[in-house]
Amino acid sequence: MDVQRKKKWTNLTIGLLFLSGGIEYAVILPTLWAYLQTLNAEPYFLGLGISAFSFAGLITGPLFGYWSDRTHKTKAIILFANLFQIAGNFMYFVGGSKWMLLSGRLVAGVGTGAGASIFGYLTRTTTFQERATVFAAVMACRQVGLLIGPACNLFLRLCNFQVGPFVVDKFTSPGLFMCMVWLLLQIIVATLYYDLLPPPLGDSSKSPAAAVRDAVEEEEEEEKPLVQHEEAAESSSYGSTSAERREAVSGDEGRYVPNGHLADEEASLEKTPSYDFSSMTEYLREEVVVLLTAQFITLFNQTALETMVTPITQKFLNFGELENSIMYFLCGVEVIAGFFLVRCLSTRLSDRVLLVLGLVICNIACAWCLFFLVRPRGTFAILLTEMVVGVFLQVLGLPFVAVSQVSLFSKVTAERTQGFSQGLRRSVGGVATILGPLWAGGLTDHLDIMLGVMMGLLSLLTIMVGLSYTYLVEPPRRYVSSQTSEDECRS
Repeated sequence: MDVQRKKKWTNLTIGLLFLSGGIEYAVILPTLWAYLQTLNAEPYFLGLGISAFSFAGLITGPLFGYWSDRTHKTKAIILFANLFQIAGNFMYFVGGSKWMLLSGRLVAGVGTGAGASIFGYLTRTTTFQERATVFAAVMACRQVGLLIGPACNLFLRLCNFQVGPFVVDKFTSPGLFMCMVWLLLQIIVATLYYDLLPPPLGDSSKSPAAAVRDAVEEEEEEEKPLVQHEEAAESSSYGSTSAERREAVSGDEGRYVPNGHLADEEASLEKTPSYDFSSMTEYLREEVVVLLTAQFITLFNQTALETMVTPITQKFLNFGELENSIMYFLCGVEVIAGFFLVRCLSTRLSDRVLLVLGLVICNIACAWCLFFLVRPRGTFAILLTEMVVGVFLQVLGLPFVAVSQVSLFSKVTAERTQGFSQGLRRSVGGVATILGPLWAGGLTDHLDIMLGVMMGLLSLLTIMVGLSYTYLVEPPRRYVSSQTSEDECRS
């Protein structure tokens, strides 16, 4: 099988992994509270079960990412992580006690940490120009899973039989179903996923991303000797003044290094294959802090919105289960359409422009909700219109911010440590998904406070992005040769 076909099968497998993650979220959560009630669990166990899943991924994301940075064996990491998904969902199926369910969600959450390794792999095997497009497609796969999940529950709720000593009913069947899904994915990953990157301890004269690009384009290139640091420094633009550096970046054929911050770091990483934890200072740079803040605020507001919508529609519109299900379905369709819209726009607009556009939409949406939903007045038609417009704008802005900040984050952090970097980013998001529902759940009767804080966070993020806009540098549209890239990286 040629390299191009291997890459297609690998990307298909990645899409299936994210699709299954979305299905699991939509299959397990709707039945979790009812399942816990059959086991005489206290109400706070619902929050514990949801938080345990997110907390486990928060911890394991950077660990799996660090593992992938050291070995570049993403396939082994996915296979290992899937074992936790299988075991956790089987524990959910077995049930028997509230503690077994809680433990099952905790164990299953460990497996989600592999997402950091996958994003690291995608970063290393894509060019700057196509990265936002690829990330948008991957995120859209998860949203499709969120739509498929409720459809799966339509037949899972009809289950009523036994498998040996285990009862399969509407509460336990989601665990068994997802256990079988992850088992099938284990086979798919083992047979169709390929690690296209060379081991990091091998040939140091060729960067991993350059090696993959050469393989995909089927270009054979002779081995090049390492360029000495002293010789490269004489010709490199990174030791020059700021004006000279900007001039060199615009006209040089070398690899683009975002903001010029990573030149010294990449040089040190070329000298040694080991992971240097002194590079942790990289994550304190202005542009990185802004993007991590964007990750936190985006997911915090998203999960808070998801938590508050159902109580609000029930209180003011008298929506029931059917109406809310239709609303969530339509929101899911809008999100998927939004991701594909961003996928198309990413070929024409830079990531930072997409980020600003998304923030503008989110600010308008939050201001709308703050003005109209805090003290709703009028007929049912007016209230419904106000709710629809607010939710529509909130959902519309999400793909723009989500895709652009992930793509930019991969470009302003070092390529050799993308696994750990993406794990750190996902951990920040995990904290947001834990705090968001807790914040919104306790303030559903005080929408002015809840929406006011959300508006304040968005305003803060908008100001930060505006002040740091020049640092959120977009790479040049053309991709440059890998040989010069290596020379500049080592210099």
